[in-house]
Amino acid sequence: MVIGDYMLAGLMAMLTGMDRVALIQFMISRPLVAGPLTGLVLGNPLVGLEVGMLLELLWLGRLPVGAAIPPDDTQVAVGATVLALSMGPLIGVSGMPLLILCVLVAIPLGKFGQVFDRLARQVNDRLALNGKKALAAGDYSGAERTHLLGLVSFATASLATAVMIVLCGSFILSLTAPFLIDAVREAGLSLQYSLILVGAAVLLGTINVNRSISLFCAAFVGTLLVLWLR
Repeated sequence: MVIGDYMLAGLMAMLTGMDRVALIQFMISRPLVAGPLTGLVLGNPLVGLEVGMLLELLWLGRLPVGAAIPPDDTQVAVGATVLALSMGPLIGVSGMPLLILCVLVAIPLGKFGQVFDRLARQVNDRLALNGKKALAAGDYSGAERTHLLGLVSFATASLATAVMIVLCGSFILSLTAPFLIDAVREAGLSLQYSLILVGAAVLLGTINVNRSISLFCAAFVGTLLVLWLR
């Protein structure tokens, strides 16, 4: 990847990040969409789609609604896609093992999103007070500028999160990939299905469905049967 690719990824991080709560909400912030979009601008949408598929279920039950600030799943998808495309040639790994390793590294780094999101909201609280003062003084253009600056806060927070995921993730992968990649290869499909099953369990735990444990166990047994029949 060249500098231009990282700049495109940064723009995608800001665009998808603003879609979470600040702007329009076309749902391009979902990992299943943000990953392929990032891969598309970097020339490999399939990698982004595979990353998004591994991540989507994990965050379906944790939305940034009201005062709730979950880890930033959007930037985890963006960051993991960038890591997969940038670090693969450097560490000599490719395919699904690389994607799984990037996803596992990026998931805990999504906590940076909570930190930067809180900072953005604090900045916007002050901007809201400034906007109120501008309206009281009859400065409508000033109030409008203050309102638009709120978008800048969220865009900056999203970009900062993506940058931290990529920087920290690159450092972690360069140190740990030579030791972990063999174990990831051996686990193979088990790790893929584990992420999906964990996501399904998280989702079932957030919905009001009778006998949700029975549903989860049935799905788990069904998956094992499919693997056995193969």
